[in-house]
Amino acid sequence: MGEVDPAFVQDPEHRPKLWVNEAEGIPLINLSAIKSEDDPEAIEEVVREIGSACKEWGFFQVINHGVPLEIHQKVEAEARKFFGLPLEEKTKVRRDEWSALGYYDTELTKNVRDWKQVFDFAVDVPTFVPASPDPDDNNLMQWTNQWPQYPPQFREACEEYSREVEKLSLKIMELIAQSLGLGANRFSGYFKEQTSFIRLNHYPPCPSPQLALGMGRHKDSGALTVVAQDDVGGLEVKRKSDGEWIRVKPIPNAFVINVGDNIQVWSNDKYESVEHRVMVNSEKERFSIPFFLNPAHYTVVEPLQELIANEQNPPKFRPYNWGKFITHRKLSSSKKLNVENIQIYQFKIHE
Repeated sequence: MGEVDPAFVQDPEHRPKLWVNEAEGIPLINLSAIKSEDDPEAIEEVVREIGSACKEWGFFQVINHGVPLEIHQKVEAEARKFFGLPLEEKTKVRRDEWSALGYYDTELTKNVRDWKQVFDFAVDVPTFVPASPDPDDNNLMQWTNQWPQYPPQFREACEEYSREVEKLSLKIMELIAQSLGLGANRFSGYFKEQTSFIRLNHYPPCPSPQLALGMGRHKDSGALTVVAQDDVGGLEVKRKSDGEWIRVKPIPNAFVINVGDNIQVWSNDKYESVEHRVMVNSEKERFSIPFFLNPAHYTVVEPLQELIANEQNPPKFRPYNWGKFITHRKLSSSKKLNVENIQIYQFKIHE
């Protein structure tokens, strides 16, 4: 990694604050009740807890989720091997404007505000997305995974992990649907040809952690994010009630779940996607693995009709095409377009 950009120190809007409140963490939810249907009251309690967490925080952690610990340990071990390779080996599978998946290093683009290395791979292969954000262009392009030759077990570990976390993410979507008073399968049709992907994050030790971020403050644009983090920690959530940054305490064999922009729109603002960021460490490297659950490219994202069926709750967002949205985001990232990246507030209906 490179040196911290001195100009970053002079940018108060993005420079991380040194304080964070760790006294009150995000909700922790035990999912053991969903493993069987023998106790409907226990399942209803889980649904209520998830609904409350989505409404009050937009974030929660889950334990007893059903993903075997050894699968997580295996993919993390392979990720450590991959990121430990020489740069010339990693850049053989480097992502670029034409290939949205693969290896990426902030040093390669001199973007040291985000202090990290990543490797992205799609859940479904191939994954189809619009070739252009132009609404009149109906051409599609394929996202295909780039797998490195080394380490030899890397691909197998990634694909095995992907299958397990995909099942968990879709189950959580069922519980979120129920918490909104909808049928458990209300969202399932959106993910038949999903554009979901997984990111392996490596945050090397940073010589000036007070001047950089592992990941700047942002909201996730998709439906749901399921994150495994190691015991180093660094993920922080902006609390809705007062705007204070809250450190997400690492819990062994837990996943961090956060609501994405899609759910905010589908729920008509009942559940909100909230800002979060990642702090770096001067002494320890950090690893995390977010699973980004995203709908099919042709999905029209808009408030669900069941939730806007009366005059007291009119739609708060205009519809938008998910594929065009995500293609715009990807192009803005790869080309560094001199325009603001597209955000869901641009589709907000103002009374």
